[in-house]
Amino acid sequence: MSAPPPPVEATRERLAGLRHTIALGCRILAQQGLVEDILGHVSVRVGRDRMLVRCRGPRERGLLFTEPEDVRLVGFDGQGALDGGYSIPNELPIHSELMRARPDITAVVHAHPPSVLLAGLAGIPLRPVFGAYNIPAFRMAVAGVPVYPRAVLIRRPELGREMAAAMSDSHVCILRGHGLTTAGTTVEQAVIRALNLNALCRVSYDLSRFDHIVTDIPEPDIAELPDLGSAFNDTALWRHHIARLDHLGLLPARAD
Repeated sequence: MSAPPPPVEATRERLAGLRHTIALGCRILAQQGLVEDILGHVSVRVGRDRMLVRCRGPRERGLLFTEPEDVRLVGFDGQGALDGGYSIPNELPIHSELMRARPDITAVVHAHPPSVLLAGLAGIPLRPVFGAYNIPAFRMAVAGVPVYPRAVLIRRPELGREMAAAMSDSHVCILRGHGLTTAGTTVEQAVIRALNLNALCRVSYDLSRFDHIVTDIPEPDIAELPDLGSAFNDTALWRHHIARLDHLGLLPARAD
């Protein structure tokens, strides 16, 4: 016999917790410079064809000031709880089509970091030239970062499917002339991957401005770079960024 469905109160508590987490993710992205104003969004899958996503409301102040109430429950088709003057992101297909194509993905981030924009426009190779400085970013360089070549507003499902195809089985993607998309099994993981991709692009772009040629990390040194695990790479770093928000007085209010 299948287990009974969870009580309504528990479901509401879970949704409230996810709304708060998305609000934190938006604020972290803004505080770290990956979004500059009102552009960008974070989502998390909450069912077969529904998600919580950061929407724009009548008192929009930008991602740095995202509140849990700005996070709305909508279907992949964009229909949902949009009372109070809220509207879904124009680029909802980034989230919906990627989730449709990738059952392994639970959370999606879309942001517009200047370093990612510049590295993508200049066609700068993202090479594994550093190691222990940022091991997750180094591993992105080793694996290769896919690029969606069209600098368009991804506001139609077919464009979302194009982007998902370009991203393939990766969890990160540069949108040339636009920004980035990252994904993960949690909001925390998707946000931290965005921060790491931004770091890789920033270093790569800065190095491209010098005449000196920097070589890739040699194989013996690569062998000395362990995978420190998600508890270190994702969870601990997430806690650090929450502490930074707290220190700056930028924590959102808890959702009801």
